[in-house]
This record gives sequence, C-alpha cells and structure tokens, in this order.
Amino acid sequence: MTTSTTRESLGLWGWDSFEFIVHDIERSQHFYTESMGLPLKARSTAQYQQEHGEETRVFGRAGIQIACITPTANGSRADRWLKRHPDGVAVMNLRVKNLEHTYRILQSRPTTFTTSIIQTQDEQGKPYRYFEITTPLGDVRLRFVERSLDTWLPGMTPVADKATFEQPFQSIDHVTSNMLTLEPWISWLKEVMGFEEYWNVKFHTSDVKGEGGSGLASTVMWDPDSKIKLANNEPAAPNFERSQVYTFVESNHGAGIQHIAFHVPQIEDTVDSLRRRGVDFLGVPNSYYEMLPVRLQEQHVTNFTENIERLKELGVLVDGDDDKYLLQIFMQEAGMLYDEQQAGPFFYELIQRKGATLFGEGNFRALFEAIEREQEALKA
Repeated sequence: MTTSTTRESLGLWGWDSFEFIVHDIERSQHFYTESMGLPLKARSTAQYQQEHGEETRVFGRAGIQIACITPTANGSRADRWLKRHPDGVAVMNLRVKNLEHTYRILQSRPTTFTTSIIQTQDEQGKPYRYFEITTPLGDVRLRFVERSLDTWLPGMTPVADKATFEQPFQSIDHVTSNMLTLEPWISWLKEVMGFEEYWNVKFHTSDVKGEGGSGLASTVMWDPDSKIKLANNEPAAPNFERSQVYTFVESNHGAGIQHIAFHVPQIEDTVDSLRRRGVDFLGVPNSYYEMLPVRLQEQHVTNFTENIERLKELGVLVDGDDDKYLLQIFMQEAGMLYDEQQAGPFFYELIQRKGATLFGEGNFRALFEAIEREQEALKA
C-alpha cells in the first residue's frame, strides 16, 4: 500500500448507486428480487418515462442501490448504449460531502464535464444535486451526488415492494473493471480523482510454452477518505488475446465494469441461500481444496476455522496472510447465466473478510482460471 499524498481530497462519502442499462427489465427485476433478495424500492413515473424515453427500476437495501434502466423510445440514452454494448454498468454514482467543493477541485484538474451542477429534487420535494464527468473507461461515466439518505433519484416514486427473502449484503467492497491497457485509467484516477495505489499483482496461469495459459496485470486504486476501492485489470502477454480480460473487452465491445463485490457477514449461509434460488457460481476444481491446507500454512494463516469440505461443497475460495484471511465466491456472468450474449459479461462477487484487507493473488488466479474453464466449456 502506498503512503498518503498531500493531494486535495474530493470529499467523497462513498458509493451512492450504480446505473445498469438492460434490455430485459422484467428479467432484471426477477433476478434482484427473487434471486438476490434486493427489493424493488422505486420506479420511474410515467412523466419521467415520457420525457427520457426510459424506464427505471431501483433495487437495493442498506448501502446498496442498483438502478436498472431500459429504453422505451428510440434515441434515448439507454437505446444508444444497447446499440453499442450489451447490458452493463453505464454510470457509477458517488456521494460527496459538498458538491461545490468537489466540482471546484475537478475544475482545476484535467476533467471532462458532461454537465454543470444540476439542482433538482425527488418526487417528494427533497433536494438532489449532481454533476457528471466522462472517464477513460469506455462509455462509463461518473456522477457526483449530494443528497440525504432518504432522497430518491429524480423522477422515481417509492414502491412498497419486498424481495421474497432477506439477504444480508452489507456494503460494496470493491468494483472491478477490465480494459486492454491500464495506464490511461490508472493515471486518470491519480491525476483527476486523487486516488492512490492500494495493491497490484501480475501473473500468468502457467509457464507458457506454445499455446497454453494466459494472464493479467491488476492494480487496485482507492480513495483513503471514503475507502472506495477500484480493482482494474489488463491482459498480460504472452497469449494476450487468450486472456479472459481480453474476452471481456470483446464481449462488452470496449472497456467496462466486470463485477461488483458485495461484503457479507456469513458467506456460507449467503451462498447456500442464493444457490437454492437459482444463482449459479463459477466452478472451482477439487485440487484447489486439496492444496488449501498447504497454501494456508505457507501464508502463515494459523487461525483458520472454516470447514474445508463445506467450502468445497459451496465453491468458496480462501486467501490470506499472517492470520488474516478472506472468503469469496464469484457468480456466473450474465451472458452465461442466461445463455444470451446481449445479457453481457458482468457478474457479482461475494466476499467475507476475516481481518484481510488486501486482494489475495491466489484468488485472483483462481478466478482467472475459473472464468477460463467456463469459456472453454462454451467452445466445446
């Protein structure tokens, strides 16, 4: 982890919400409410839909808010997105302490604004203020939001809906993006956002001789004030185009957000619940669990209390060092889940941290290999 710099902070509170563009909003609602346990909280008014040519439904609980948006008219933002990309995250919304402060600092940096400060209100008359900027991450934009916690997105009306079960997602742990070259995005996060390097790794899945193996380079950036973490991947040579990072960029038709990680208090119970409701996760080979005791010993994790057979049954991964470890699992990407390319390569991760604050290289490699196996299975 790098030391803190004296660069002036943007004054971020943390994550506000994510705006997904989707082509099948009914399927999205079923996924979030029936499979993920995130209730429908609000939906767009008829007036909003007429004015914007889009329908929006907002799902979430506690610190997690997902807005799914689908076009209802040609030429709308969502319509234009889906003509260029499959389903995916189009806007990351960040809450700030003082919008004018954030705007002023970004004006002094090489920032491309798409709006000035917009002062509006939700359907209940509560103020909602924001502005948006572009990013080097393809078509993904950042929105900076100043609002109270009980303020809705403009044009949304609350609904008294409930998910079919309670799911204990606590917060956003991190967001991961894939691109063909890290440098423009990492430099932008440093120079524009004032983020700092948190962790990095580079590996290949095998000692390549001929056609085998592929790899990635990953750099995690963070904002020390808000603790927002962004993990970022590029393919690694040799076999650059065999990398699953490259495959993501191809499927997404450009760089973009690969997955969002939810922090959970008890990953085993959560995974068991989600599996019963039809959520599919990436497979893990038995050899991973056969080698796990040795790997934990090498990592000096002596306080491991989990049942390895139970983790194997669920497909939960483990990584750690010096008596600190984490448990994580990765859902199957939407395109594979629905056997439909337009559903896109995005997926969710679940993570439970037991003292570990970093991103274990072993699990990065395990995720990489798991996705490769899924992709090879589709080709067979």
